[in-house]
Amino acid sequence: MNQLYVPLSRRGFIGAAGAFGGALALAACGGKSTPPGAAGGPSGSAAGGAYNGPNVTLSFWNGWTGADGDYAKKMVSEFNAATKNIKVNMNVFQWADLFQKMPAAVTSGNGPDISAMHGDDIPTQAAQRVIVPIDAIANNLKLSESDFAPAVWQGGIYQNKRYGIPVDVHCLGLFYNKDLFEKAGLDADKPPTNKDEYMNALDKLKSKGIQGSWVSPFQFTGGLMYQSLLWQFGAELFNEDVTKATWDSEGGIAALTFMTDLVKNGYSPKNVGQDADYVALKNGRNALNWQGIWQVNEVTKLSTAKIGLAALPKIGDKGGVWGNSHQFVLPRTQGNDANKVSAAAYFVSWFTQHGADWAKSGKVPAVKKLAESSEFTSIEGLKPFADEVPDVHFPPAVAGISDAMTAMYDAVNAAVLGKSDPASALHSAANKASQILAQNKKKYG
Repeated sequence: MNQLYVPLSRRGFIGAAGAFGGALALAACGGKSTPPGAAGGPSGSAAGGAYNGPNVTLSFWNGWTGADGDYAKKMVSEFNAATKNIKVNMNVFQWADLFQKMPAAVTSGNGPDISAMHGDDIPTQAAQRVIVPIDAIANNLKLSESDFAPAVWQGGIYQNKRYGIPVDVHCLGLFYNKDLFEKAGLDADKPPTNKDEYMNALDKLKSKGIQGSWVSPFQFTGGLMYQSLLWQFGAELFNEDVTKATWDSEGGIAALTFMTDLVKNGYSPKNVGQDADYVALKNGRNALNWQGIWQVNEVTKLSTAKIGLAALPKIGDKGGVWGNSHQFVLPRTQGNDANKVSAAAYFVSWFTQHGADWAKSGKVPAVKKLAESSEFTSIEGLKPFADEVPDVHFPPAVAGISDAMTAMYDAVNAAVLGKSDPASALHSAANKASQILAQNKKKYG
C-alpha cells in the first residue's frame, strides 16, 4: 500500500489536528503564524483514519464552477453519507470571487473550515495569513516527496512550510482532429512528437487548405502554450531567487517566435478569438490544439468529430509542460474548534484517498501510485496527461506572483496579435514584471 494511505493511529491523528489547532489559536490572537508543533489535541478522535468526535458541520469553499464542480458535489455527498458525524457544506464561487471574499470572511470569523485552491494561489494566501501551515497534518498523513512529481510536491510549500495537500494535477496536452489528419494523408494514430513531425504535419494540412495550428493570443491557452515552449527551449520565467523576470532570454524569445511564425506562415489565422482555437478543433477547421485536460471529458463524448489526445510534442530539446495543482488548505479560524480541525483533516484525507474518483472530472491524481492504478488508467483520454507529469512546471511559490505573470501574458497577446515583435514585447514585459516583483517583496515580505 502507498505509504500516503497508511491509516492514522488515534494518537497520531489527534496530534496532527491538535498541533494545527494551536497554530490557529496563535494566528487568531494576532501573533505570528508558525508551523504547528506537536503539543495539544482536540476531544475529537480519528481512530483508524476515521473521525470519532461529536457531530460537526464543515464549510468547504472552492472555485469548481465547471463540470468538476458536479464531481465534487457527488464526492461530498458520498462523504456525508459515509461519515455520519461530519456534514460538509460546499460553497462554489468563481475563483476571483473566492479570493476576494475569503480574506474578509476569515478576518470576521465567517471563513470556511476547508478550501481548495491552485498551487500558485497558496503563497499569496499564506503571506496574507488567510491560510495556515499544516505540516503536522501532512506528516501524520505520511506524505512523502517520493509519492509525487517534484513540481506537485513543492506546489504546496511556501517559505519552507507546507500549506497545501495536493489532490490533482491538471496540465496541457495535444488535442488533434483525426478527421483532418486523415484528410491530409497523415496517420491519425501517430500525432507529432517533435518539431520536425509537427511542421511536417502542418505542411501537409496546409496543402489541403487547412490552417492546422491556431495560436491563441490569450492566457487560455496561448499563454500556457508559451510557457510550455519556453521550458522546452531551456528557458525559465524568473531567475533563481525570483527577483527578476527572465522570459526575455534567448529561449523565451525563441518560444514566442515559434508561435508568431505559425501565424506569419499561414498555419494559424490572425486574431484568433478567445477559445476559437478549441471551437475550430471540434468543428473540423483546426487540427492541432495545445489545450487543457479540463476539455477531455467533452471531446471524448463528441459524436461530430474524432479527437485524439496525446502528450505535447517537444518542439525544443527539453520536456516542458504547463501545469497546476488543486490543493486542500485550511483557512485561519477564530473559534479554534479542535473537533472541526480534526474533522477537516479527515475530510482532506478521505478526498485525497479517492483521487482516482476525482480524476474522472478531468484530472490526474497527484499521487503517483493512484495515477498508475487501473482505476485511473481505465478512464478514457487521461493517460497522456499522466505521462507528462514529470515534465510539468508550476509558477514559483512567491506571494503575488500572478501580478508579475500578467505582464508576460500581455506580451504574448501583443506579439501573437502582431502589435509587437516577440523580443520587444518580452523585454518590456520582463522589465515591468521585475518592478512588480520588487514591489511585492516590500508588500508581502
